[in-house]
Amino acid sequence: MKKYLAEMIGTMVLVLMGCGVAVSLNCSSDCADTANAGTVLGTALAFGLSVVAMAYTIGGISGCHINPAITLGMLLSRRISAKDAGMYMLFQVIGAIIGACVLWLLTSGTESLAGGTGANDLQGGISVTSGLLAEIFFTCVFVLVVLGATARTNGATSGFAGLAIGLSLVLVHLVCIRYTGTSVNPARSIGPALFQGGSALANLWIFIVGPFVGAALAAFIWRVIDPDKAA
Repeated sequence: MKKYLAEMIGTMVLVLMGCGVAVSLNCSSDCADTANAGTVLGTALAFGLSVVAMAYTIGGISGCHINPAITLGMLLSRRISAKDAGMYMLFQVIGAIIGACVLWLLTSGTESLAGGTGANDLQGGISVTSGLLAEIFFTCVFVLVVLGATARTNGATSGFAGLAIGLSLVLVHLVCIRYTGTSVNPARSIGPALFQGGSALANLWIFIVGPFVGAALAAFIWRVIDPDKAA
């Protein structure tokens, strides 16, 4: 049970800190504007640093997935049981909802923030197809980094996997924010969308389907190139 609670706490922190910075910097509405590069960088760093912090806090308890897409990648790579995968995903979503609720409560009382939760949505001029493809491709890259950095055969990242994963999430955000605000994490999208509603809730399926497809693709790629598998 402790590892499930750890996943809940870790995902709550990720949403509260990452989405909280996005709201504070107004990245949720202005990230499509190239004149606001500082908001993009700040938001990207917030999500990456949140992952690094949680990796070194709960990594020894649960492995610090804090993302259903990562859990799916681990399941398909046979590093976690189906039971644990299901419970991880459940508690990740619960944690995301708690984090989004706290953020909503904070911003609802602030006129300038107007109850923002940093929910994902298609950015200006981005089609559903482009948004879905962005979530698939960038989740694939992110989960592939996770699988590689935490592989038993990868001694190069021993002790530094959390840092490598966090920095890769920063990189993914820097590229993907312009398209979808960057999810690559269904739980991170579900929590904020439930409180923000509107188009964020209507387009939520993109941020569930896309990351799961991307994670499955990453697991397939890793199975092909995994040095621990017979050629």
